[in-house]
Amino acid sequence: MSFNQPPIPKNEFDRILSLSEFDLDYTDLEKQFKDLTKLAAKVAGTELSLINLIDSFTQWSVSGYGMGTGQTPREDTVCQYTLMESEFLEIKDLRVDQRFENREYMVHEKRLVYYFGVPLTTVDGFNLGALCVLDNDVRELSQEKIELLKIIADEIVNRLKIIKAVNDLKGKMLEIKQNQKKVAHDIRGPIGGIIGLAKIIQDQGKDNQLDEVLDFINLIQKSGSTVLELADEILSQDYPKQQAHAPVINHGISYNLETLKDKLLDMFGAQAKHKQILFKVTTTKGVEDVPFPKNKLLQIIGNLISNAIKFTQEKGEVFVNLDILEKNEGKNYLVVVVNDSGIGISQKRIEEILNGNAKSTDGTGGEHGFGFGLTLVKHLVDKASGEMKIESSDSGGTFFTIHLPV
Repeated sequence: MSFNQPPIPKNEFDRILSLSEFDLDYTDLEKQFKDLTKLAAKVAGTELSLINLIDSFTQWSVSGYGMGTGQTPREDTVCQYTLMESEFLEIKDLRVDQRFENREYMVHEKRLVYYFGVPLTTVDGFNLGALCVLDNDVRELSQEKIELLKIIADEIVNRLKIIKAVNDLKGKMLEIKQNQKKVAHDIRGPIGGIIGLAKIIQDQGKDNQLDEVLDFINLIQKSGSTVLELADEILSQDYPKQQAHAPVINHGISYNLETLKDKLLDMFGAQAKHKQILFKVTTTKGVEDVPFPKNKLLQIIGNLISNAIKFTQEKGEVFVNLDILEKNEGKNYLVVVVNDSGIGISQKRIEEILNGNAKSTDGTGGEHGFGFGLTLVKHLVDKASGEMKIESSDSGGTFFTIHLPV
């Protein structure tokens, strides 16, 4: 394997697709894993430990012991090589490994020396990232310690599954609450009609004519049938049971334009700053508070932003605009436009992306490509019944426009 060419797992697209299915907010996981990173360092006897999740462009350090969380371009990491392993990767002295020469973590005064990484493997065999322990001195781990680190890695994957299950449950609970509102609205009409017709009969008293009463009764019967049909529909739904007095959990599973804007700035501002790129996120006035589900938004928009930063020269620009539009019989759509001043995309490559056949290319700063970021975006947009449009040219500058039903 060439030292200059980063490793790419054979199942790379399925791997990043598996990671996207967890629908994680990488900046909001530290407290979930703080105990495990500390435990890993104590087991290994190292100064540092990290839990790293690796997507198409970036290694996200979601929890750390002895060092903070953050992000690193995937091609600069050690853990990208752990993705290729089924058991573990041990590098006893990073200083003599040509793959990591001149990396930021190797030029500091207290540079890293020892690395041991265990892949975070799902039951389907996809490596989502790595649990790694690091030190500024040479170490040697016993077989017992290695087995303990593997157990910790399995627990990390289990917690990721729990986080996904909890978020899925929150989504279902919110859907139930929305259905309850809809049912209440639908029932209110026919019941109100029944009450109104009965009131008319009552008010007219002796003046009621038999034909009119029969007509009123017929209308009451129709309204009553509607209520019964709605009741049957509700009873046929297989809703999960709630405990008595248990609150409906609906927090943490939706965004509005302002919260999404803040999240994007928080997650990708560092990438842009590292490359001296002007990065802005704007929202359309008047619809900033309209809520919409989080589902896969960070995976879709995040890959577009990372791609834009990758293919934009230093001191260039990457702008994102967020909007809510109403179209197609009153349905709301989230509209995301990612615009960069980068090197542009040929019409042939645009067609490859939209056909889901995009191939890897290298970025303007020498960043290596991994080939599946935009393919994943297209897949997720199609799965969400959305639309994706690309406008660009070889001369430079690209607009990605995404329409997602919310």
